[in-house]
Amino acid sequence: MVNQKYHALLRVAETGSFTQAAYDLGYSQSGISGMISSLEKEMGVQLVVRDYREAHLSAEGEDLLPWISNVCNGERQLASRIAELRRLERGVVRVAAPTSVSTHWFPGMVKAFERKCPGVELHLMCIDDEAELERALWHGDADCGFLVAPAKRALKAIPLHNDPIMVLLPPDHALAHADRVSMRTLAEEPFIQPRSRSMQEAEALLRNSGVKPHVRFAVDSDFSVMNMVSKGLGFSILPGLLLEDALLPLTVLPPHLDMRREISIAMRSSDTASAATRAFVQTACAWVKRRYDKQ
Repeated sequence: MVNQKYHALLRVAETGSFTQAAYDLGYSQSGISGMISSLEKEMGVQLVVRDYREAHLSAEGEDLLPWISNVCNGERQLASRIAELRRLERGVVRVAAPTSVSTHWFPGMVKAFERKCPGVELHLMCIDDEAELERALWHGDADCGFLVAPAKRALKAIPLHNDPIMVLLPPDHALAHADRVSMRTLAEEPFIQPRSRSMQEAEALLRNSGVKPHVRFAVDSDFSVMNMVSKGLGFSILPGLLLEDALLPLTVLPPHLDMRREISIAMRSSDTASAATRAFVQTACAWVKRRYDKQ
């Protein structure tokens, strides 16, 4: 039902490349080019400016893009609603989640959801970049997703959990048996700086504590951060969810300055979301509540 020409234009606009759009959508480059040319002929305006190595929207293309995006989203929603009216028991929910959620929460949610809706498939999209995850929700590439609040786009977000920001120390650190740790006591120690999404929380805690750390290593992988701390190379700061069920020997302590990040589950709109998507969101909310009510 969805107009593939519109999808082709959206993907070219997002990637700036006919080649990448063709790869993403499973077409040849000439096929994508032909779709765009056909769409331009139908509309009577140039939509894409073709350069040697890249492509970008014309002024008319930029003006029409939001309308075309809304048409694609509307057709998806129409297909979902028709399926609901036919009482179909099968469907697909595309869930976008960062690594921490997909590792520690999603498997349990899948089991709970399968008991409730055994005919609905869940497709997991692991996206650690917050802006990319929001884009996937906004453009309809994902039906729902897990975000750290606040969202930059006007999404329907439901708060799930206030995740504490924790300090990581080597297992034999002098403060290993403390109840909490002051960042000022660590000001002179080497700092393993996370360069993932976790960097924002780490920087906020240090800044609010009035501490400028001595960065020894800046590391992209949160797991590598944990491993380096466990080997005694320094201390670090990570969200609590990342540290659940950690297999490495670590000392994990709350800082004196309590800081948390709010994890939400979001949709573009609860009114237009499919019944299967709404059912998964309800399952996710109930699962998180049960998990942390026990603690």
